[in-house]
Amino acid sequence: MSNDNKNSRVSKQQPAEAQPNAMQDRMVALNRVAKVTKGGRTFTFAAIVVVGDGKGTIGQGLGKARDVQEAITKAIEDAKKNLVKVPVIKGTIPHEQKGKFGAGRILIKPASDGTGVIAGGAMRAVLEMAGVHNVLGKSMGSSNPHNVVKATIDALTKMRAPGMVARQRGVTMEKLFKG
Repeated sequence: MSNDNKNSRVSKQQPAEAQPNAMQDRMVALNRVAKVTKGGRTFTFAAIVVVGDGKGTIGQGLGKARDVQEAITKAIEDAKKNLVKVPVIKGTIPHEQKGKFGAGRILIKPASDGTGVIAGGAMRAVLEMAGVHNVLGKSMGSSNPHNVVKATIDALTKMRAPGMVARQRGVTMEKLFKG
């Protein structure tokens, strides 16, 4: 009985999120930091959140607060301020790309339909929020979620759509894919 009640609450909330500006969010990491003072330990929380519309818009944010929910809320607000547009073509990325931020280095490659998101941890969250459904990813440097998320966004922002490349070279799309 309570299970049905929970499901009905969820279904009521979903149409509100299906508005024109329907951004989904996913928490990548939550870190608890203890500061030792004269009065004892003071705990604060740092949350890393990724937001995206599943159609190529992605953003990441960091929020810090004494309460977990407040840290997540701050991170979501920060992520919405840092949105970038990335090319997603037929559920995958246009070409192979490397990304770097700090000691975090990643490699992402396009994959055929049905492959899924073959990537771990923080990279998976970023790619899924961007709307990439088929991709191969490898984290080669630091596994710190901050660096992996920012390196993945760096790689995605370096991507060039085939139409953009054709315009820059002054050729047609057919000639671009022939040669």
